[in-house]
Amino acid sequence: QVQLVESGGGLVQAGGSLRLSCAASGRTFSSYAMGWFRQAPGKDREFVARISQSGSNSYYADSVKGRFTISRDNAKNTVYLQMNSLKPEDTAVYYCAADPRYYGWGSRLPTDWGQGTQVTVSS
Repeated sequence: QVQLVESGGGLVQAGGSLRLSCAASGRTFSSYAMGWFRQAPGKDREFVARISQSGSNSYYADSVKGRFTISRDNAKNTVYLQMNSLKPEDTAVYYCAADPRYYGWGSRLPTDWGQGTQVTVSS
């Protein structure tokens, strides 16, 4: 099990940028695939991006591809989500997630979750 704490959310104008961070506790961070989900008001939680344990593989939802970049620093036990060209429809609570497996996130939820950080994009 790993504990996750997100930070970096806030209010930004459309077209702006934000970088989210997720700090993980424990000495096994590098054994977890990491990812980000988001949930807008009245909508289901949706997948945003994930990254493999080494950082060599990543995968994005079509809605954020080319605008968002996920990365990780295993020495700092931290995963990041750089969000550029933000749109009002990106407004949501963003959750960090961890799972021992990189594949299969489409058919099951990750095992560990953070509490979320609010991102609001104004038009």
